[in-house]
Amino acid sequence: MFNYDPYAELAKLRDFAPLTLTSDDLAPGAALAKEQWDQGMGGSDLSPQLSWSGAPAETQSYAVSIFDPDAPTGSGFWHWAVYDIPASVTSLATGAGSPGSADLPAGAITLPNEKRLTSYSGAAPPPATGTHRYFIVVTALDVPHLDIPDGATPAVLGFNAHFHAVARGILVGTASSD
Repeated sequence: MFNYDPYAELAKLRDFAPLTLTSDDLAPGAALAKEQWDQGMGGSDLSPQLSWSGAPAETQSYAVSIFDPDAPTGSGFWHWAVYDIPASVTSLATGAGSPGSADLPAGAITLPNEKRLTSYSGAAPPPATGTHRYFIVVTALDVPHLDIPDGATPAVLGFNAHFHAVARGILVGTASSD
């Protein structure tokens, strides 16, 4: 398995200040809890609790995403992407990515993931594909709103966020069905 880190590659393009990103549901490098797995794999499709700190003063909003670069697609698999989270918000509750959740702040926008759902889609590594890494990323942005078309992909969010990023925190979890 190729051990590619897409966020290390982005850091070569532009230097970001670090954000401290933690989770009550996940230790760095640890396996995702079964609740964070896809329902079809025995999970609950519950996005993990997230907390972040250390954002620069110019932060006006945040974007949050969860990406699996190890999916057997050639382009990875986006599990969740949310942006326009106000700068005053520095945590999301477990399950904030569930359909209809009241735990996302007003104004936050969720983009369709690879399943075309505007919610968190849990881990579902196919058999015989090894251990997958789930990059949970919070990016501090210097604008209150990103102008992204309705229904855009998480990759479009990443592209637009890159040019407004002032800090980034990354937490990596794992999952394997082998």
